[in-house]
Amino acid sequence: METNPLLAGTRVLDLSRLLPGPFCTLYLAQMGAEVIKIEEPNIGDYCRVLSPELFAQVNRGKKSVTLDLKQVDDVARLKALVAEADVLIESFRPGVMDKLGCGYEVLKAINPRLVYASLTGYGQTGPYAKRPGHDINYRAYTGELHQTGVADGDPAAGAFQVADLAGGALTCAIGILGALVGAQRSGIGTFVDVSMMDGTLALQVMTLATQRVIGAPLERGCDMLTGALPNYRIYRCADDRYIAVGAVEYKFFVQICLTAERPDLMQLAAAPGKAGEPLREALAALFLTQPRNYWEAKMAALDTCVTSVLDPAEALQNEQVKARGMVLDDGGKPAFDLPIRFSDGHVRVGRAPGLGADNQSILTALQNQASA
Repeated sequence: METNPLLAGTRVLDLSRLLPGPFCTLYLAQMGAEVIKIEEPNIGDYCRVLSPELFAQVNRGKKSVTLDLKQVDDVARLKALVAEADVLIESFRPGVMDKLGCGYEVLKAINPRLVYASLTGYGQTGPYAKRPGHDINYRAYTGELHQTGVADGDPAAGAFQVADLAGGALTCAIGILGALVGAQRSGIGTFVDVSMMDGTLALQVMTLATQRVIGAPLERGCDMLTGALPNYRIYRCADDRYIAVGAVEYKFFVQICLTAERPDLMQLAAAPGKAGEPLREALAALFLTQPRNYWEAKMAALDTCVTSVLDPAEALQNEQVKARGMVLDDGGKPAFDLPIRFSDGHVRVGRAPGLGADNQSILTALQNQASA
């Protein structure tokens, strides 16, 4: 049910492509904003060709207008749209929009309350500002990639784009929303400079806390999050599936031991490194005695912080996911809903637009305004 969308009446011009920018504006669309994708004629967002299914997911509920910003007339059309917009987001390298005649200073003169967000790999300043990059590069530079993986193994990239999505898209969404509040109060917009490298670095508060204590990061696979603690670790089960143990607090660890009918394990130290090796070996042997679902059922009834490691298909069918309504039907295929619940203001957005699907309605309206 749609009820009083929080961002109703907010118009967002989205000049970004591929994943980070469109993922950011998907969240805005799901909160009720009108998001208009500004795409190149004939080509559009590169993701339309590179990964049509990904495009369909992250561009749901948006509109599409095609403009060639190398053409004077289309630059004029973009400026006319800016005059009535609240937000513009782009993901070009620094300086590109200025060369096109659509930089922040130009657009701010047209619409002083405009929130102009630039989502780039390295930000607008610094020696890397104009370098190309992708998620794996930003993660590599921030130390996150170095720390991900098992002890004595190679760095592991992981299954989703930490820098693109968390360090970039969500950080940018927060920046835009903060700037919108400021613009509503003062009538003056601002330039929002978001670096995916900066955003990813800022996520690593646990790693930084370790460095603050011991003066250096731990080796890969040797900190709390990557397996050093026997009571915060992934274990193999009898059916070669896995169980995740997150019993950081002692009360949860005690409950695991009692539920598994192994009170003797409580005498072993839940310590990192070699001190915790006896407990790690004992827990590994314990979980190998039964299949994953046995342990899930046995532990679920009590406070134990032990859960099954689900594969992506299983995750979509998880009872908690279903109860929260997180998976929607997008033309017979699954799509994710906004993972935020408001007492009012939830929007179920529609499907992704065809290239230039809204040219006639939006550009015609501009033309009529100009001739009025």
